[in-house]
Amino acid sequence: MARGNNNRAGMSRRQFMELTRAAGLGTVLSPLISTSARAHSIESRSFSCCFHGPYYTKTVDGRLVSTQGYNAAFHDNAIAPTIPEYVYSASRIKYPMVRKSYLQKGPGANRGARGSEGFVRVSWDKATELIASEIKRVIKEHGNSAILTSMSTAYLTSGRINYEGGCMTRLANLLGGFTDCMSDYSTGAAQTIMPHITGSTDVYSQQTSFKTVLEYTEVLVFWAIDPVKTGHASFSPNMGYSLDWMKKLAKSGKKVIAIDPQRSATAIEFGAEWVAPAPNTDVAMMLGMAYALQEAGLENRAFLDEYTTGYDKFLPYLLGESDGIAKTPEWAESVCQVKAAKIREIAELLAKHPSLLLTGWSLQRADHGEQPPWMLVTLACMIGQIGLPGCGYSMAHHYGDYGSPLGLAPSVPYLDAGTYPENPPPLIPDARTTDAILNPGKVIDFNGSKVTYPDIKMIFNEYGNPQCRHQERAKMIQAWKKPDTIVTHEIVWTASAWMSDIVLPVCTAAERNDIDSDTAATTIIPIKAAIEPLYESKEPFAVFTEIARALGLEREFTMGRTAMELVEESYDIARKRAKDAGMDMPNFKTFWDKAEPIEFPVDDQDVDYVQHKDFRDDPLLEPLGTATGKIEIFCRNIEKMGYGDCGPHPTWYEPFEWLGASLAKKFPLHMVSPHPRYRMHSQYNHVASLRAIYNVAGHEPVTINAADAKVRGIGNGDVVRIFNQRGQTLAGAIVSEDIRPGVISICEGSWYDPQERGTADSLCKHGHANMLIKDKPTSSLSQSCNANTALVDIEKYTGTVPAVTAFDPPADA
Repeated sequence: MARGNNNRAGMSRRQFMELTRAAGLGTVLSPLISTSARAHSIESRSFSCCFHGPYYTKTVDGRLVSTQGYNAAFHDNAIAPTIPEYVYSASRIKYPMVRKSYLQKGPGANRGARGSEGFVRVSWDKATELIASEIKRVIKEHGNSAILTSMSTAYLTSGRINYEGGCMTRLANLLGGFTDCMSDYSTGAAQTIMPHITGSTDVYSQQTSFKTVLEYTEVLVFWAIDPVKTGHASFSPNMGYSLDWMKKLAKSGKKVIAIDPQRSATAIEFGAEWVAPAPNTDVAMMLGMAYALQEAGLENRAFLDEYTTGYDKFLPYLLGESDGIAKTPEWAESVCQVKAAKIREIAELLAKHPSLLLTGWSLQRADHGEQPPWMLVTLACMIGQIGLPGCGYSMAHHYGDYGSPLGLAPSVPYLDAGTYPENPPPLIPDARTTDAILNPGKVIDFNGSKVTYPDIKMIFNEYGNPQCRHQERAKMIQAWKKPDTIVTHEIVWTASAWMSDIVLPVCTAAERNDIDSDTAATTIIPIKAAIEPLYESKEPFAVFTEIARALGLEREFTMGRTAMELVEESYDIARKRAKDAGMDMPNFKTFWDKAEPIEFPVDDQDVDYVQHKDFRDDPLLEPLGTATGKIEIFCRNIEKMGYGDCGPHPTWYEPFEWLGASLAKKFPLHMVSPHPRYRMHSQYNHVASLRAIYNVAGHEPVTINAADAKVRGIGNGDVVRIFNQRGQTLAGAIVSEDIRPGVISICEGSWYDPQERGTADSLCKHGHANMLIKDKPTSSLSQSCNANTALVDIEKYTGTVPAVTAFDPPADA
């Protein structure tokens, strides 16, 4: 995700919101009150936040005893009450730790033992001395590009100053830059292709307001999107506005269709008609719908002629004139396994009523993931309602309070990133880091350019869990045994921390001070420490200050200011911006002492916002940001790239693994890995009370259709083994009719728990989806991830079930 930029000059407010809503951020600090020599308990209250929303904190005698969500009336923040358990978890990293062989023999020592070897506690001075020395050595001997960072930016906490990515960027810029990542795992395929098609990422753009959807839309199609579940989290503090709108929409009586291999929480709450195509075949179904519109004369020719370009070049493909295969609903049925009659019915329903096609980001996290969003927009163009109130298409109503009116809160600056180096190392696609580590010098395509992989000697993981998030665990374990040095800053002992040489303890948000604003710009939120950092953990700004000191760059990094001074400065700048806009904010001391969010009214101009309305009203004066100024159904810029796996118009490409592949004879189930309800990727998985809500037999749950379970002798609650040619994991079975036959579903983010630590092909004892998913790019265009493309099989586990130890720290930690 894009990082925060302190400079709004030259940006419209809407452009600024698009950028800041694409940023993932966060955090907090505190004054510890000693419990010794006290006759009475001392109680204090404060305020903090996480991705799932702001929360109140209660501290007694210096111990955090309870937390409660903000806006509890309509925002069910299930994470908030568990924060004390999160803070005091036995999985916490307490002290700076160094892998034994590394401490004894230095960089590159016994790399094969990463992940299994024990650690030795060292002082902060010793740990930062080792890090600084290695940074200097690697830059001197191999150049700045040999240091890889920012591999997992969505695993951050909230805040503007203690934002880990911002701290890393500032330090890296002082040193000439490191190899950094572009794009992201969440939306890589869509955010790369959509600027060519609509002139915007769409996934991080302002969406049509829920108010207009409620008032004008008659037919809603939730296509592989589950906002009732995913609306509980956000990039920044989640205020829960979209959840409130979902409740209103669910009661509105609209026609709702949920197209998804699994009956989602949204489908259930809305009482939606459930249509279940085979996974990764959505483009084929969309093409069948497009053909049905063309066949019935329901395509909106006036809209296509006025607002799009290239439909005449796409039409021969749709009709089969260019490849001999007409994309009829009958053809689509043979691919997606949805009846042709149903495909025609949905297409006609959308064309004849005010309708909104809502999709999210799961479709583009699959092989050829660039095609579904492109084809969805093409289908919406044929329907011709784009730019009308409550109609058209959407790619982000499921997350981050998108669709809620933007507020008038002034922007709150992030930590200044410093001066960007003149000749920084080139960026590499986020999802290709494993490939880059294993293949230095390899040249890949990316969005019309070439990227050459550097020779990575050091991984500087500033707080993330790529050894959970990245696909194909065995391959990444092998890759992480290649560099000379791996450094991780973390709160808890994740798989990534276990695979590191030097581990620095980071405190939680409840242990630090900061400031933030929600994605809808309706609040400015104080992140006020409830307790002091536990053990020897530090806030991110302090961690990087220690490293900068060891590098001789402390003053350059801190600018001569403490984190708290920078928090106050950030607030004061926001306060000045508010004053310039005619709004009053209290002084910082009043804001801080009160420890409550400042709420701002919504912008009246955004209450009825309609995506692309300005373009529809006047395409000449309000053109899109594409090469032609129109929606590009046929894109000449992509045509010029000449990619065999991403042509100039939306196309059905057979996935490398799907239920129609020959491999399905050996691995007959398609596994999807949606986002979890009670985690943010892998964050909070170590919280036992949350796991108790969803775990099955002590394992991550996997949902399997009743018929598929019956033929395998699997019962509800059984421990099962999921496996394919890439790996194997145990899980707990949920037998259900709410998933189509031939498909299983296991949420991403469950912690990796190898039976033999450090061994690439070990059985995972817990339920880790990325054991089974291939590390393969979506296409040459975006080089994004394939999180939802995997064939597997599943069986009842009949051996002695090994204990889950994923959350246990190393013996000496």
